[in-house]
Amino acid sequence: MTFARLAPLFAAVLFAAPALAAPIYPPVSGAEADISAGIADAAKTHRRVLLDFGGNWCTDCKVLDAYMHRPENAALLESFVVVHVNVGDKGITDNFEVASRYGIPLGKGVPALAVLDGEGRVLHSQKAGEFESMRSMSPQTVNDFLAKWQGK
Repeated sequence: MTFARLAPLFAAVLFAAPALAAPIYPPVSGAEADISAGIADAAKTHRRVLLDFGGNWCTDCKVLDAYMHRPENAALLESFVVVHVNVGDKGITDNFEVASRYGIPLGKGVPALAVLDGEGRVLHSQKAGEFESMRSMSPQTVNDFLAKWQGK
């Protein structure tokens, strides 16, 4: 078989793979319960909470998730209970009040992160769209953020 005949097959696999992957962000309606569960888990396990505001449609959110799961971040992620907060299924349309409560201005874009202690107090929130263009940023940026806020 020639490459020309296989090219459509390769393209189909390439574009289908992301669609087959499990969504990163849970349903919009679960944000409050997910955050409460994350705070409770963090309190019990003496970790911090990392709130990740974004959406499954968001390319930069997917890049952030991929960067967070790189091998060099595995030990750093153990310091956090990660809670994904869905801001909408087709754009930033939901969970504005939740984001505001944690200091995240969704108008600046997503992904946006907030770090909480085990009591639910905000230790840090991205207020200026710092990761909004994640696809043009280095994986080291995420590593630096996690290292700074891990709390050790």
